[in-house]
Amino acid sequence: MDVNQVLESTLSPDASTRQNAEQQLSQAAEVDFSGYLITLAQELANEQALPHIRTSAGLALKNAFSSREYARLREVQQRWIGQIDPNVKKNVKGLALHTLGSKDGRAGQSAGQFIASIAAIELPRNEWPELMPTLVTNVGEGEDQQKQASLVTIGYICESDDPLLRESLVQHSNSILTAVVAGARKEEENLEVRFAAITALSDCLEFVRTNFDNEGERNYIMQVVCEATQSGDNRIEAGAFGCLNRIMALYYDKMKFYMEKALYGLTIIGMRNEEEDVAKLAVEFWCTICEEEIAIEDDNALTVAEGGGDMRDHFGFARIAAKEVIPALLGLLTKQDEDAGEDDYNISRAAYQCLQLFALAVGGEIMEVVLRFVDQNLEDSDWHKRDAAVSAFGAIMEGPDEKMLIPVIKQALPSLLKRMSDDVIQVQDSAAFALGRILEAGAITIDTNTQLPPLIEALFGGLASSPKMAGSCCWALMNLCDHFAGELGQATGPLSPHFQASVTALLSVTERAEGDSQLRMAAYEVLNVFVVNSAADCLPVVAKLSNVILERLENTIPMQQQIVSVEDRVILEEIQTSLASCLLTIIQRLEVEIKPQADRIMNVLLRILATVGAKSSVPDTVFSAVGALSNAIHEDFVKYMESFAPFLYNALGNQDEPQLCSMAIGLVSDLANSIKEQIQPFCDSFMNYLLNNLRSPSLSNQFKPAILQTFGDIAQAIGPQFETYLAIVAQVLQQAANVTVSPDGNFEMQDYVVSLREGIMDAWNGIILAMKQGKAQLLTDYVESIFHLLSLVAHDSNRSEPLLRSSMGVIGDLADAFPQGEYVNYYRADWITAMIKDVRTNRDFTGATIETARWAKEQVKRQTANAQGVQMS
Repeated sequence: MDVNQVLESTLSPDASTRQNAEQQLSQAAEVDFSGYLITLAQELANEQALPHIRTSAGLALKNAFSSREYARLREVQQRWIGQIDPNVKKNVKGLALHTLGSKDGRAGQSAGQFIASIAAIELPRNEWPELMPTLVTNVGEGEDQQKQASLVTIGYICESDDPLLRESLVQHSNSILTAVVAGARKEEENLEVRFAAITALSDCLEFVRTNFDNEGERNYIMQVVCEATQSGDNRIEAGAFGCLNRIMALYYDKMKFYMEKALYGLTIIGMRNEEEDVAKLAVEFWCTICEEEIAIEDDNALTVAEGGGDMRDHFGFARIAAKEVIPALLGLLTKQDEDAGEDDYNISRAAYQCLQLFALAVGGEIMEVVLRFVDQNLEDSDWHKRDAAVSAFGAIMEGPDEKMLIPVIKQALPSLLKRMSDDVIQVQDSAAFALGRILEAGAITIDTNTQLPPLIEALFGGLASSPKMAGSCCWALMNLCDHFAGELGQATGPLSPHFQASVTALLSVTERAEGDSQLRMAAYEVLNVFVVNSAADCLPVVAKLSNVILERLENTIPMQQQIVSVEDRVILEEIQTSLASCLLTIIQRLEVEIKPQADRIMNVLLRILATVGAKSSVPDTVFSAVGALSNAIHEDFVKYMESFAPFLYNALGNQDEPQLCSMAIGLVSDLANSIKEQIQPFCDSFMNYLLNNLRSPSLSNQFKPAILQTFGDIAQAIGPQFETYLAIVAQVLQQAANVTVSPDGNFEMQDYVVSLREGIMDAWNGIILAMKQGKAQLLTDYVESIFHLLSLVAHDSNRSEPLLRSSMGVIGDLADAFPQGEYVNYYRADWITAMIKDVRTNRDFTGATIETARWAKEQVKRQTANAQGVQMS
């Protein structure tokens, strides 16, 4: 293999050439992994090689020990640990460290990435002890290129997400700080070195808590960072403000002195910097302060509610600085970029975000200065100022007391509606968004007779006038629906007089939006919200809407034959998904009244399933609509099962598309609950697919609770006929019950165990109810294991309300299944009584949970009473 040629080919713009080269590298690694690493490391360190060849070599080395998937990452790391001779390791690492001193900066950075990938393996194992001292020496004594590359390497190491590496870095905090602070000082003349040091400092701040606890070290670090904000180099200044953001987030409790001495002034100056990247990060510093102080207030309130404990320090930095920071933010709001895209984050949007956070952190104290700004600029001839005024008003709608907001909103509403007709589209869009904020926070101040009609007219007018306003207008309309919906099922509501016109307008927008998929999808979303919140007097309109949506869905089916590009397919799938989602909402709202349309609905949904391509997202929504229809028409759905079942089987067996498989599992439960015992002819296939999915290594553990719950739903549906599957399902449930986690285990595992137990309990609930119908004795072999699981739940502090509610159901149903007190000894256990009492008396639980616990208590009483009666007789 000509390594130079292969490495060059990995950078080829031709995909075939690139893939062939990558395949050759993979084959070389498989044949002789040690030789592969040495060859690449030598090429990386070769000063005679072309720069892009060296970079490619470093990238290949890094990729040999990197992966986005955790399991794969540990697998490739194990190759270094178990397959490579120590001398080869030493040689390869030495070549990489040597390359940090190369005159070719790209080679040095590429070497740094590889070094970081090996550090992730060796530092947690307390290996490579010379790495950090070498990097420190490089920064202190090396040439500028070596300094920079070494600092970049430290940054790569510290930014890693690897939990084991991050934990191990704490013991290296002194070495890391020595290097990065030395490079970040104002005495460092090379700006590239200083910038690399500031970047690395930001990456390592999480690991230097011990150093920050030391006042002397903390003072020096803060001095270096503060001086960097005034370096005169925009990159360094932006990096320094980024450091201050992280420092504030990590060490808020130690910042009072520095805020008073320097940070107030430095950040105000930074916000006025002409370089936007610097100004944005100075603004974000205040965002961080607000977020921290909001979080501290929440934590302290929770501490008080829970009966006391250590309160976190709250210094009120935001409140103290509001009089200076808020005017600066308002000024920055006027620096809009009219060419900015929706996702562009510029200084104006940063200022808006910060103003929102100040309103949440400080409340009504900022209203006076903001409202003065709004009053002065709302009618200004400069559109930038009008737009800033509108935006500022919307930004403060959450945080201040509602009593303060009500009169302000009433006064401002006519002016905001006027801005919906502004000459400049940016102002119109900001006005729509501000109206959305008002509707989100203070819609109770809007009079339904005098103010609601012009508000709806303005928002629909904006939606129809320009696609640029679509997002803001749609969001505002959704908030409007939510706030004026009233109670579900009410006879009429504030939106009823406007419902027909709103539906017509939205349908018109979706028809006109052929070239704008975002506008079309947003309009359908709003239509869904209108349907969900429709009052009873709007249902005839909803019923007519079903015809329109079905016709549109039917018209999409021939379009499959007209697809000529990937873009065509994406657009068609977006249309079908939006329409199917709308149909789903209509079914859920009309409930049994949808029955006359059921044949037509299933016909079109089955045709869509038959024509969509592989990996399509459309079936997910179609399955949801099918589930909604089965819930609406119950047993009448059975006539569609023969036609629909093959699609459901395919989805259950499609482990390559986990989302679709998950939808299918849930749909089996829906069908079992809907058509009851008539699902029995399909159960053999369902059970085979579900059991295969339980055993599959391809599907994550998160699928298991839902599958177990589905077993319970099937059992409850087919009753005693579940005997066929009882033995194998019981074995699965017993095995699942053995999964435990220690109290100090990670939260993700704890949550999984709780959800798994919820699934087990739901399964036993359904099985017990099924077997109660004349076959209770079949449960005898499993009673002990059921009570063992109940005992685990009773004695485990890590449990949820749904788990306890299901546990109460199992306790009661099992007692009811054996009414003669056959298992009274289990029910006399103290922990059973205590568990039922805990649930029954918990004021935080819902009425359904408490009622289930009361019922369980009565069943236990009957169990013990009947047992005594049997003994006496």
